[in-house]
Amino acid sequence: MDFGLVLQTDPPASRVVSLMKRAEQNGFTHGWTFDSAVLWQEPFVIYSRILAGTTKLKVGPMVTNPGTRTWEVTASTFATLNDMFGNRTVCGIGRGDSAMRVAGRRPNTLARLGEAIGVIRDLAEGREAEVDGQPLRIPWVRDGKLPVWMAAYGPKALALAGRKADGFILQLADPYLTEWMVKAVRAAAVEAGRDPASVTVCVAAPAYVGDDLAHAREQCRWFGGMVGNHVADLVARYGEHSGLVPEALTSYIKERHGYDYSHHGRAGNPSTDFVPDEIVDRFCLLGPPEAHIEKLRALRELGVDQFAVYDMHDAQETTIDAYGAEIIPALDR
Repeated sequence: MDFGLVLQTDPPASRVVSLMKRAEQNGFTHGWTFDSAVLWQEPFVIYSRILAGTTKLKVGPMVTNPGTRTWEVTASTFATLNDMFGNRTVCGIGRGDSAMRVAGRRPNTLARLGEAIGVIRDLAEGREAEVDGQPLRIPWVRDGKLPVWMAAYGPKALALAGRKADGFILQLADPYLTEWMVKAVRAAAVEAGRDPASVTVCVAAPAYVGDDLAHAREQCRWFGGMVGNHVADLVARYGEHSGLVPEALTSYIKERHGYDYSHHGRAGNPSTDFVPDEIVDRFCLLGPPEAHIEKLRALRELGVDQFAVYDMHDAQETTIDAYGAEIIPALDR
């Protein structure tokens, strides 16, 4: 199992770079950041510094979207970083929750997202693609490689990930829901004539190492609110009891009343008081190292290839170090 570190690009950027260096030293293979231009600093500028300060770490957004940048600009940016540092980027992409809504726009449609996945990958790898009816190719790309991993929850999005994406990003660590969603992605891959094992599975969720479970829950409760944004969209689209989305995912948002993006992804988010302890425990990894190892082994058995640690809480360095000292080595066995 690979391990990634997920951060927000809050200033100063030097701290983001420092934590990513620390992660590589502790055995992490991937460095991810949020991508929402209004809420945080521009991640692609910071990736250049991270790549320059590390030797093997792969970097990318978790996640970008096809609406805030034109597709040729996104592809060219990834291709430039790859040319400079040797194909060490991954494009995580989704419909665009915070990035689009904070700017007063609706998240992208799945049709637009599916088209963008192929176009961005083709352009970044030097092939011709059509953008807004215009055939384009980036002529200076040589030996480019850009895996595109798609974030998804709902049935149509899961099917799209299975059909088109190189990887599937699931932003929660509940084993029951992970099994359900991984099966859906793999079934779609088979139906599309793809090898289901070729789709990398990445589970991303907060991890907090320590014995004070109550404190850990409060530091990670924001995550249930963030996931709740996507769940609310699914309920609006499919209904509360449609059978198309597991009620183990949808039932907890009944008491949800809006969401304030100024606190997005942050400990103490006041928009997450509806999230019960049970959801925090299911969606996150909390407790002593042994509890993390047990849950990660269960996720690995379900086909998870990477666990990406959301490290937005008051124990960033100690979590990275605990994973490097005890948890990552245990998963190597």
